[in-house]
Amino acid sequence: MSVKSIGFFTRILDDVSAGERYALAVEQIEKAESLGFKTAWVAQHHFHGDEGGLPALFPFLSYVAARTKRIRLGTGVVTLTMEDPIRVAEDAVVTDILSGGRLEVGFGSGGTPRSYEAFGQQFAQRHALMDRNLGVVKAAWKGESLPGRNHLWPDGQGLEQRSWQATFSAIGAQKAGEAGDGLMLSRTQPRPQGQEGASLADIQLPLVQTYLESLPAGAVPRIMASRSVFVADDRAQALDFARKGLVRQVEKFRASGHTIDDSSIDSLLRTFDVHLGTPEEVVRSLATDRTLEHATEVSIQVHSVDPPHSFILRSLELFATQVAPALGWGKPNGG
Repeated sequence: MSVKSIGFFTRILDDVSAGERYALAVEQIEKAESLGFKTAWVAQHHFHGDEGGLPALFPFLSYVAARTKRIRLGTGVVTLTMEDPIRVAEDAVVTDILSGGRLEVGFGSGGTPRSYEAFGQQFAQRHALMDRNLGVVKAAWKGESLPGRNHLWPDGQGLEQRSWQATFSAIGAQKAGEAGDGLMLSRTQPRPQGQEGASLADIQLPLVQTYLESLPAGAVPRIMASRSVFVADDRAQALDFARKGLVRQVEKFRASGHTIDDSSIDSLLRTFDVHLGTPEEVVRSLATDRTLEHATEVSIQVHSVDPPHSFILRSLELFATQVAPALGWGKPNGG
C-alpha cells in the first residue's frame, strides 16, 4: 500500500495569546491548502495551554471552513471520554455541513488524567467510556432512535464513514478495524519496558497488521500516520530550534515514567522520532520508516520542535514541493 496523500497537523502551541495562536494556526492551514495538502488536523486539549491550547475543535474548524475551500478538516482527536456524545454528534454534523462535507472525525480515549475530574469522569474508566460514547455518536449519525424517541437533525449519515480512532494498542487497532474506521497512528509512541531501543515501526507495524486483519471484508483501509517533521533550509538552525523544543519535553515524559536519553541532540531526535533537516535529509529519514509503506496519509507536524511561525510555513513549503514529491507522496491540491 503506497502513501496517497499528505496532511498537516497543528498543535497550536505558540508562545502568544490564545487569539494569536488561533490566527497563526489558521494561516498555517491556509498555507497547507495552497500547497496541496489534503487534510488539516487539530487536537483537543483542556485547561492547560502548554499542552495544546484548543479545547473546542468544532467552532475552530467551522471558522477554518469559511476561510478555505478544498482542504479536508480533521479532529485529531476529540477526547470523546470527556464529552457528551450526542452533542459531539450534533456539532460534527453542523461543522460538516458548513464545510461542504470536508470533515474527518478522529476520536481518542486519552487526554490528561487530571482533566477527567473536571468532567465528572475517571481516567481509569476511559476505555469503557470510549466504547459507549462512540457507539452513541455513530447511532445518532445513522439516524437510529435516541432516548425519548428523538432522532438527530440534521442527520449525519455518511459521517460514520469518515470516523477515525487513535490508539497506542493492538486492542485499539482491532476495534478501529472491526468498526471499519480509519486508524490514527501517533507521531511518537512510548516504548514498552525492555524495548526502549525499538523503532517506531517496530511498535506500530503490529498495530497496522491487527487493524488490516480486523477490517470487514471489502472495507478500504484508512491509515493516517502522524510524524514529527521539520524541514529547513539550514540544518544547524533547525537543530537549534530542536534543542529548545525537545528539552522542554524531557521532564514531562520522565514524569510519566518514560526513560529519556538526553545525552545529545541526536539521541533526543531518536527518542522523540523527529525527522529534521534539509529536504534531502528528511527524505532519507522518512524513507527508513517502514510504517509509512502502509499509510494512506502521512500528516506532518513540527511538534515537539516548535519553531517560530515563519519557519513552520517554510517547512510546509519545503515538504510539499521537495520532500513529498521525492517520496512519491501527494497530489496537487490534495487530490
